Amino acid sequence: MNKAIGPRFWLVLAFIAIYFIWGTTYLANLYALKAIPPFIISALRYLLAGLLLAVLAYSKDQVIPTGKQIRDLAISGVLMLVGGSGLVVVAEQYITSGSAAVIVATEPFWFVLLDQPRWKLYFSDKKIIAGLLLGFAGIILFTQFSPASTSHEGQSANQLLGTVIVLAGAVLWVGGTLFASRRIKPGSYTLWHTTIQLLAAGLFATFLALVNGEWNGFAWQAVSMQAWGGLAFLIIFGSLIAYLAFAWLVTIQPPAIVSTHTYINPLIAVLIGWMAAGEQVTGLQLIALTVVLTGVVLTQLSKTQVGS
Repeated sequence: MNKAIGPRFWLVLAFIAIYFIWGTTYLANLYALKAIPPFIISALRYLLAGLLLAVLAYSKDQVIPTGKQIRDLAISGVLMLVGGSGLVVVAEQYITSGSAAVIVATEPFWFVLLDQPRWKLYFSDKKIIAGLLLGFAGIILFTQFSPASTSHEGQSANQLLGTVIVLAGAVLWVGGTLFASRRIKPGSYTLWHTTIQLLAAGLFATFLALVNGEWNGFAWQAVSMQAWGGLAFLIIFGSLIAYLAFAWLVTIQPPAIVSTHTYINPLIAVLIGWMAAGEQVTGLQLIALTVVLTGVVLTQLSKTQVGS
Protein backbone atom coordinates (compact mmCIF):
# COMPACT_ATOMS: atom_id res chain seq x y z
CA MET A 1 0.00 0.00 0.00
CA ASN A 2 1.13 3.55 -0.73
CA LYS A 3 2.01 4.99 2.67
CA ALA A 4 1.98 8.55 1.30
CA ILE A 5 -1.79 8.35 0.88
CA GLY A 6 -2.48 6.80 4.27
CA PRO A 7 -3.95 3.51 5.48
CA ARG A 8 -7.46 4.92 6.07
CA PHE A 9 -7.76 5.81 2.36
CA TRP A 10 -6.99 2.23 1.33
CA LEU A 11 -9.29 0.87 4.03
CA VAL A 12 -12.21 2.90 2.68
CA LEU A 13 -11.44 1.85 -0.92
CA ALA A 14 -11.27 -1.81 0.12
CA PHE A 15 -14.68 -1.66 1.79
CA ILE A 16 -16.16 0.14 -1.24
CA ALA A 17 -14.82 -2.70 -3.39
CA ILE A 18 -16.43 -5.51 -1.40
CA TYR A 19 -19.64 -3.54 -0.83
CA PHE A 20 -20.37 -2.29 -4.35
CA ILE A 21 -18.25 -4.31 -6.78
CA TRP A 22 -19.30 -7.65 -5.33
CA GLY A 23 -22.89 -6.43 -5.41
CA THR A 24 -22.63 -6.01 -9.20
CA THR A 25 -20.87 -9.31 -9.95
CA TYR A 26 -24.20 -11.15 -9.73
CA LEU A 27 -25.40 -9.29 -12.82
CA ALA A 28 -22.04 -9.86 -14.55
CA ASN A 29 -22.60 -13.61 -13.99
CA LEU A 30 -25.88 -13.39 -15.90
CA TYR A 31 -24.25 -11.68 -18.87
CA ALA A 32 -21.43 -14.24 -18.98
CA LEU A 33 -23.95 -17.11 -18.75
CA LYS A 34 -25.58 -15.98 -22.00
CA ALA A 35 -22.86 -17.81 -23.93
CA ILE A 36 -20.44 -19.46 -21.48
CA PRO A 37 -21.20 -22.53 -19.27
CA PRO A 38 -20.92 -21.91 -15.49
CA PHE A 39 -17.78 -23.89 -14.60
CA ILE A 40 -15.95 -22.58 -17.67
CA ILE A 41 -16.78 -19.08 -16.42
CA SER A 42 -15.18 -19.92 -13.07
CA ALA A 43 -12.19 -21.62 -14.72
CA LEU A 44 -11.40 -18.67 -16.99
CA ARG A 45 -12.14 -16.13 -14.27
CA TYR A 46 -9.83 -17.59 -11.65
CA LEU A 47 -7.03 -18.82 -13.89
CA LEU A 48 -6.64 -15.50 -15.69
CA ALA A 49 -6.95 -13.48 -12.48
CA GLY A 50 -4.46 -15.81 -10.76
CA LEU A 51 -1.91 -15.55 -13.55
CA LEU A 52 -2.13 -11.75 -13.62
CA LEU A 53 -1.75 -11.58 -9.84
CA ALA A 54 1.19 -14.03 -9.96
CA VAL A 55 3.04 -11.63 -12.25
CA LEU A 56 2.42 -8.80 -9.79
CA ALA A 57 3.47 -10.90 -6.78
CA TYR A 58 6.64 -12.02 -8.55
CA SER A 59 7.51 -8.44 -9.53
CA LYS A 60 7.29 -7.41 -5.87
CA ASP A 61 9.66 -10.22 -4.88
CA GLN A 62 7.34 -11.44 -2.13
CA VAL A 63 8.07 -14.61 -0.18
CA ILE A 64 6.32 -17.68 -1.57
CA PRO A 65 4.36 -19.62 1.11
CA THR A 66 5.62 -22.98 2.37
CA GLY A 67 4.35 -26.30 1.04
CA LYS A 68 1.89 -26.73 3.91
CA GLN A 69 0.60 -23.19 3.46
CA ILE A 70 0.17 -23.75 -0.28
CA ARG A 71 -1.89 -26.87 0.45
CA ASP A 72 -4.11 -25.03 2.94
CA LEU A 73 -4.53 -22.04 0.63
CA ALA A 74 -5.42 -24.31 -2.28
CA ILE A 75 -8.08 -26.11 -0.23
CA SER A 76 -9.60 -22.86 1.04
CA GLY A 77 -9.51 -21.39 -2.48
CA VAL A 78 -11.40 -24.33 -3.96
CA LEU A 79 -14.00 -24.28 -1.16
CA MET A 80 -14.57 -20.51 -1.30
CA LEU A 81 -14.19 -19.73 -4.99
CA VAL A 82 -15.49 -22.87 -6.71
CA GLY A 83 -17.80 -24.14 -4.00
CA GLY A 84 -18.91 -20.67 -2.95
CA SER A 85 -18.83 -18.19 -5.82
CA GLY A 86 -18.80 -20.92 -8.49
CA LEU A 87 -22.06 -22.46 -7.29
CA VAL A 88 -23.67 -19.01 -7.35
CA VAL A 89 -22.93 -18.89 -11.10
CA VAL A 90 -24.52 -22.34 -11.50
CA ALA A 91 -27.57 -21.21 -9.53
CA GLU A 92 -28.07 -18.11 -11.65
CA GLN A 93 -29.16 -20.42 -14.46
CA TYR A 94 -32.36 -20.81 -12.41
CA ILE A 95 -32.85 -17.65 -10.34
CA THR A 96 -32.31 -13.90 -10.71
CA SER A 97 -29.10 -12.17 -9.70
CA GLY A 98 -30.93 -10.32 -6.92
CA SER A 99 -32.33 -13.55 -5.50
CA ALA A 100 -28.86 -15.12 -5.45
CA ALA A 101 -27.40 -12.14 -3.60
CA VAL A 102 -30.15 -12.20 -0.97
CA ILE A 103 -29.55 -15.90 -0.28
CA VAL A 104 -25.77 -15.33 -0.03
CA ALA A 105 -26.59 -12.87 2.77
CA THR A 106 -27.11 -15.91 5.01
CA GLU A 107 -23.33 -16.36 5.32
CA PRO A 108 -23.12 -14.81 8.83
CA PHE A 109 -25.67 -17.38 9.99
CA TRP A 110 -23.54 -20.20 8.64
CA PHE A 111 -20.55 -18.77 10.51
CA VAL A 112 -22.57 -19.29 13.69
CA LEU A 113 -23.71 -22.80 12.79
CA LEU A 114 -20.35 -24.06 11.48
CA ASP A 115 -18.01 -22.45 14.03
CA GLN A 116 -18.49 -25.29 16.53
CA PRO A 117 -15.79 -24.18 19.03
CA ARG A 118 -17.81 -20.99 19.66
CA TRP A 119 -21.30 -22.55 19.84
CA LYS A 120 -21.60 -22.07 23.59
CA LEU A 121 -20.71 -18.39 23.18
CA TYR A 122 -23.01 -17.84 20.19
CA PHE A 123 -26.10 -19.65 21.43
CA SER A 124 -26.05 -17.89 24.78
CA ASP A 125 -26.67 -14.61 22.93
CA LYS A 126 -30.37 -13.86 22.34
CA LYS A 127 -29.63 -11.46 19.47
CA ILE A 128 -27.84 -14.16 17.54
CA ILE A 129 -30.68 -16.63 18.11
CA ALA A 130 -33.23 -14.05 16.98
CA GLY A 131 -31.08 -13.11 13.99
CA LEU A 132 -30.78 -16.74 12.87
CA LEU A 133 -34.53 -17.31 13.07
CA LEU A 134 -35.36 -14.06 11.28
CA GLY A 135 -32.77 -14.61 8.57
CA PHE A 136 -33.89 -18.07 7.61
CA ALA A 137 -37.55 -17.04 7.80
CA GLY A 138 -36.74 -14.20 5.42
CA ILE A 139 -35.07 -16.56 2.94
CA ILE A 140 -38.12 -18.83 2.95
CA LEU A 141 -40.38 -15.83 2.37
CA PHE A 142 -38.16 -14.41 -0.37
CA THR A 143 -38.19 -17.77 -2.19
CA GLN A 144 -41.96 -18.04 -1.79
CA PHE A 145 -42.60 -14.50 -3.07
CA SER A 146 -40.22 -14.69 -6.06
CA PRO A 147 -41.79 -14.43 -9.55
CA ALA A 148 -42.62 -17.78 -11.13
CA SER A 149 -40.53 -17.10 -14.23
CA THR A 150 -37.35 -15.35 -15.29
CA SER A 151 -36.83 -13.19 -18.34
CA HIS A 152 -33.16 -13.83 -19.06
CA GLU A 153 -31.84 -15.70 -22.07
CA GLY A 154 -30.60 -19.18 -21.20
CA GLN A 155 -32.35 -19.33 -17.83
CA SER A 156 -34.76 -22.07 -16.74
CA ALA A 157 -36.80 -20.83 -13.80
CA ASN A 158 -36.50 -23.10 -10.75
CA GLN A 159 -36.47 -21.02 -7.59
CA LEU A 160 -36.17 -23.97 -5.22
CA LEU A 161 -33.22 -25.57 -7.03
CA GLY A 162 -31.44 -22.23 -7.37
CA THR A 163 -31.98 -21.47 -3.69
CA VAL A 164 -30.59 -24.84 -2.58
CA ILE A 165 -27.51 -24.43 -4.80
CA VAL A 166 -26.76 -20.92 -3.45
CA LEU A 167 -27.24 -22.08 0.14
CA ALA A 168 -24.74 -24.90 -0.52
CA GLY A 169 -22.35 -22.31 -1.94
CA ALA A 170 -22.74 -20.09 1.12
CA VAL A 171 -21.92 -23.05 3.39
CA LEU A 172 -18.80 -23.88 1.36
CA TRP A 173 -17.65 -20.24 1.33
CA VAL A 174 -17.93 -20.04 5.11
CA GLY A 175 -16.28 -23.45 5.52
CA GLY A 176 -13.36 -22.32 3.36
CA THR A 177 -13.06 -19.04 5.27
CA LEU A 178 -12.99 -20.83 8.64
CA PHE A 179 -10.51 -23.39 7.29
CA ALA A 180 -8.13 -20.64 6.16
CA SER A 181 -8.53 -18.54 9.31
CA ARG A 182 -7.48 -21.48 11.51
CA ARG A 183 -4.41 -22.37 9.44
CA ILE A 184 -3.01 -19.14 8.01
CA LYS A 185 -1.20 -17.01 10.58
CA PRO A 186 -2.58 -13.46 11.03
CA GLY A 187 -0.31 -10.81 9.56
CA SER A 188 1.40 -13.25 7.17
CA TYR A 189 -0.62 -12.21 4.12
CA THR A 190 1.14 -11.64 0.79
CA LEU A 191 -0.15 -11.46 -2.78
CA TRP A 192 0.92 -15.08 -3.19
CA HIS A 193 -1.82 -16.16 -0.76
CA THR A 194 -4.58 -14.87 -3.04
CA THR A 195 -2.71 -16.00 -6.16
CA ILE A 196 -2.57 -19.61 -4.93
CA GLN A 197 -6.25 -19.58 -4.00
CA LEU A 198 -7.23 -18.25 -7.42
CA LEU A 199 -5.05 -20.68 -9.40
CA ALA A 200 -6.19 -23.69 -7.36
CA ALA A 201 -9.82 -22.68 -7.86
CA GLY A 202 -9.26 -22.15 -11.59
CA LEU A 203 -7.68 -25.58 -12.05
CA PHE A 204 -10.43 -27.32 -10.07
CA ALA A 205 -13.16 -25.47 -11.99
CA THR A 206 -11.44 -26.54 -15.25
CA PHE A 207 -11.63 -30.16 -14.05
CA LEU A 208 -15.33 -29.82 -13.11
CA ALA A 209 -16.13 -28.27 -16.50
CA LEU A 210 -14.43 -31.26 -18.15
CA VAL A 211 -16.30 -33.81 -16.02
CA ASN A 212 -19.57 -31.93 -16.62
CA GLY A 213 -19.01 -31.99 -20.37
CA GLU A 214 -18.96 -28.20 -20.67
CA TRP A 215 -15.88 -28.13 -22.89
CA ASN A 216 -17.57 -30.41 -25.44
CA GLY A 217 -18.91 -28.23 -28.20
CA PHE A 218 -17.92 -24.98 -26.50
CA ALA A 219 -17.17 -22.54 -29.32
CA TRP A 220 -15.00 -19.57 -28.41
CA GLN A 221 -15.99 -17.70 -31.56
CA ALA A 222 -19.68 -18.00 -30.70
CA VAL A 223 -19.32 -16.07 -27.43
CA SER A 224 -20.92 -12.63 -27.69
CA MET A 225 -19.17 -9.41 -26.72
CA GLN A 226 -21.72 -9.00 -23.94
CA ALA A 227 -20.72 -12.37 -22.44
CA TRP A 228 -17.00 -11.57 -22.78
CA GLY A 229 -17.70 -8.24 -21.10
CA GLY A 230 -19.38 -9.98 -18.17
CA LEU A 231 -16.42 -12.35 -17.82
CA ALA A 232 -13.91 -9.48 -18.04
CA PHE A 233 -15.75 -7.64 -15.28
CA LEU A 234 -15.64 -10.75 -13.09
CA ILE A 235 -11.90 -11.18 -13.67
CA ILE A 236 -10.78 -7.58 -13.22
CA PHE A 237 -13.25 -6.21 -10.71
CA GLY A 238 -14.66 -9.31 -9.01
CA SER A 239 -11.44 -11.31 -8.54
CA LEU A 240 -8.48 -8.95 -8.88
CA ILE A 241 -9.90 -5.89 -7.11
CA ALA A 242 -12.73 -6.99 -4.79
CA TYR A 243 -11.39 -10.41 -3.77
CA LEU A 244 -7.92 -8.97 -3.21
CA ALA A 245 -9.50 -6.24 -1.05
CA PHE A 246 -11.40 -8.90 0.92
CA ALA A 247 -8.29 -11.04 1.42
CA TRP A 248 -6.43 -8.00 2.76
CA LEU A 249 -9.29 -6.75 4.95
CA VAL A 250 -9.70 -10.04 6.83
CA THR A 251 -6.06 -9.74 7.95
CA ILE A 252 -6.49 -6.27 9.47
CA GLN A 253 -10.18 -6.07 10.49
CA PRO A 254 -12.41 -8.35 12.60
CA PRO A 255 -14.23 -10.85 10.32
CA ALA A 256 -17.55 -9.67 11.76
CA ILE A 257 -16.86 -6.18 10.40
CA VAL A 258 -15.67 -7.41 7.01
CA SER A 259 -18.73 -9.65 6.66
CA THR A 260 -21.01 -6.59 6.71
CA HIS A 261 -20.68 -6.72 2.92
CA THR A 262 -23.27 -9.52 3.04
CA TYR A 263 -26.07 -7.09 3.78
CA ILE A 264 -24.92 -4.35 1.39
CA ASN A 265 -24.39 -6.67 -1.60
CA PRO A 266 -28.07 -7.77 -1.85
CA LEU A 267 -29.27 -4.18 -1.92
CA ILE A 268 -26.85 -3.36 -4.75
CA ALA A 269 -27.62 -6.59 -6.63
CA VAL A 270 -31.40 -6.18 -6.45
CA LEU A 271 -31.18 -2.53 -7.52
CA ILE A 272 -28.74 -3.17 -10.39
CA GLY A 273 -30.68 -6.24 -11.54
CA TRP A 274 -33.88 -4.21 -11.66
CA MET A 275 -32.32 -1.19 -13.39
CA ALA A 276 -30.00 -2.91 -15.89
CA ALA A 277 -31.63 -6.27 -16.56
CA GLY A 278 -35.30 -5.64 -15.86
CA GLU A 279 -35.47 -8.26 -13.10
CA GLN A 280 -38.83 -8.29 -11.37
CA VAL A 281 -38.91 -7.15 -7.76
CA THR A 282 -42.18 -7.45 -5.89
CA GLY A 283 -43.24 -5.59 -2.78
CA LEU A 284 -43.42 -8.87 -0.85
CA GLN A 285 -39.84 -9.66 -1.92
CA LEU A 286 -38.69 -6.33 -0.54
CA ILE A 287 -40.39 -7.16 2.76
CA ALA A 288 -38.63 -10.54 2.80
CA LEU A 289 -35.32 -8.83 1.98
CA THR A 290 -35.84 -6.51 4.95
CA VAL A 291 -36.45 -9.53 7.19
CA VAL A 292 -33.22 -11.20 6.00
CA LEU A 293 -31.15 -8.05 6.49
CA THR A 294 -32.68 -7.47 9.93
CA GLY A 295 -31.59 -10.96 10.93
CA VAL A 296 -28.05 -10.38 9.63
CA VAL A 297 -27.80 -7.02 11.39
CA LEU A 298 -28.95 -8.58 14.68
CA THR A 299 -26.16 -11.16 14.53
CA GLN A 300 -23.61 -8.44 13.74
CA LEU A 301 -24.81 -6.10 16.52
CA SER A 302 -24.64 -8.76 19.20
CA LYS A 303 -21.98 -8.50 21.87
CA THR A 304 -20.55 -11.76 20.53
CA GLN A 305 -18.65 -10.89 17.34
CA VAL A 306 -19.55 -13.55 14.74
CA GLY A 307 -16.47 -15.02 13.09
CA SER A 308 -14.02 -12.97 15.16
